[in-house]
Amino acid sequence: MTEIHNDAEFRQKLESLDPDRQRILAARFVENVLPFCNDERVSRIVKIAADPHASADELATALRTAKVAIIDSHARCGAEGDWKDQAGYFVARAAAAAVSPAGQSAGGPAWQAAMASRMAATCRSIDSTEDNAGQVKMQQYLVLSEFLTS
Repeated sequence: MTEIHNDAEFRQKLESLDPDRQRILAARFVENVLPFCNDERVSRIVKIAADPHASADELATALRTAKVAIIDSHARCGAEGDWKDQAGYFVARAAAAAVSPAGQSAGGPAWQAAMASRMAATCRSIDSTEDNAGQVKMQQYLVLSEFLTS
């Protein structure tokens, strides 16, 4: 198994993947933070992203749905600064990254999904004693290592 030790290695390995594999891997990253989001639309988006046979139309529809989920979750965050709602917002952003076309964002869909997932975990960590962000980062390294050997 290929071991990942830092974000530079992590990003380099992600960028070496073709767009379909990046999408599938991005979905795996988002799956790890889905419990931070109560929006069923996001779960459905992740299922589509994880499907190696998803059509271009399915992905486009999933992206439109993800954008609506982002706006809805952002509106819930409001001025109250509810960190749980903020976490859901970042999970929705991660799901949107997973179904976004390659080349649309810096680092690619898998990198963007990984970073948004970490932001979701950071938001959850603010309201708890757990280091969710550190755990998610290490999970991502492990998921990528396993993905590269499968």
